[in-house]
Amino acid sequence: MKKAGRQTIILMPYEQTIAQNDTVRVLERIMNGIDIAQIRRGKVTTRTMLKIIVYGYMEGITSLRRIAKACSRDVNFKWLLETEPVPSKSVIGSFIQDNGELIESIFNQVVNQLYKINEINGESVYIDGTKIEANANKYSFVWRKAVEKNNSNLENRINELLIEINAVYSTDFNKENLYLCIEFLEKEREKHHIEFVHGKGKRKSLLQREYEQLTSFIQRKDKYTDYTTKFKGRNSFAKTDTDATFMHMKEDHMRNAQLKPAYNMQIAVDSEYIVGMDVSSQRSDQLTLIPMLKKLKNSLTYKYTNIVADAGYESEENYKYLQENKQISYIKPQNYEKSKKRSYKKWIGKRENMKYDKVKDEYICAKSRKLSYQFSKTRISKSGFKSQVKVYECANCDRCGYKKRCKKSNYNKRLYISTNFVEYRKISLDNITNDKGIILRINRSIQVEGAFGVLKQDYGFRRLSRRGNYNVKTEFALFCLAYNINKYCNKLKKNRLGFHYHLPDTG
Repeated sequence: MKKAGRQTIILMPYEQTIAQNDTVRVLERIMNGIDIAQIRRGKVTTRTMLKIIVYGYMEGITSLRRIAKACSRDVNFKWLLETEPVPSKSVIGSFIQDNGELIESIFNQVVNQLYKINEINGESVYIDGTKIEANANKYSFVWRKAVEKNNSNLENRINELLIEINAVYSTDFNKENLYLCIEFLEKEREKHHIEFVHGKGKRKSLLQREYEQLTSFIQRKDKYTDYTTKFKGRNSFAKTDTDATFMHMKEDHMRNAQLKPAYNMQIAVDSEYIVGMDVSSQRSDQLTLIPMLKKLKNSLTYKYTNIVADAGYESEENYKYLQENKQISYIKPQNYEKSKKRSYKKWIGKRENMKYDKVKDEYICAKSRKLSYQFSKTRISKSGFKSQVKVYECANCDRCGYKKRCKKSNYNKRLYISTNFVEYRKISLDNITNDKGIILRINRSIQVEGAFGVLKQDYGFRRLSRRGNYNVKTEFALFCLAYNINKYCNKLKKNRLGFHYHLPDTG
């Protein structure tokens, strides 16, 4: 109780001002049930620090300065702190920076706890990705083709310069011992007492010009070598965030298809909860499915049977991985939407629209000409996966009335077919078109795309605030953890606990 002038003010404790079903109480219960080493970092314990950070993300407060301010003003944040002091923004920032693995571990623990209480089904998982703009300058790009071209030109110029130096000094230097050549030129300078001059109106000696030019070439060569190591199989990266790749974004406000530095953010969703998350620097979704499935296998206490994904994840490598791990593929074929059109069925040049003779192993085109097997070759994907491709060729396409509708080149018609891929695709197509597959496809579009919609629209997760793959993954894990706890609170309030599938409207 406190007196202010004539009026008496009663100070209410925080415990009585917070509703029993408030999200902050749910967060408190969940975080208290998580296995965290109660380490005191500075003046605030690890568990309490995690509570205020996660609650900040749950409320859409991601700025370190705003979280620190909320700890000193907001009732819910004060209730989480209890008797512990208010941390500064630098302390909060250092904690997030140093505890990325801990935050991801807590995300996995929460998912496993949700599975234990039957909030997560654990049978079917829906995987999708989206591109989020990186915290990098959009004009700080480095392109692999440009680096390779400039490096090749530099090699030629270095060779020309070394030929000149070897001719003048009767030496035998090559591009493998450039630093020895620099040392030799420095010794020649000391031997002949040559002074290097700089500035306007000064004439440089031949040795100085050669020395400066070679030094400049070495610096550029080191720069290109450094760039090459940073590509890591990609075609580009940003100088201000070398893990970010330049990609086409959906938010193209200028409508000029401008490439921007971004990350490919992947999530796996089950029963409306995010059960797995990953960050990739690859533009294609094809290369992200297997890393995501391996991550789910290592982090979860259960294994998914049905893997549901859109056409961007289709590849022979992904199909084979699912088969080897005894998981059922519900991946939409890339030609699924086109194959339903009348124009596709009239496209006589497609393999699907030709007759196949199993005994003779040959295809018969619309002109009744045979495309017989010629040879096999190995196709290597970007990930290094090897697949066997069979090549079929027509003996003669001359004087064919269907020539323009069948192919574009002037050569005989050829088909490049991977038998394994064709079989995998047929199985996946049968899976997505049966009754169960239709339900799973409906839920994929609702659940996983709905999760991204909430993250982007409600949480404002449209541009990253951290740099580097490790820090970006930590930031993404915080968003996903906050999303799951908020989702649990909403289902609790609406009495929707244990809800797993959206069924199609049959009425």
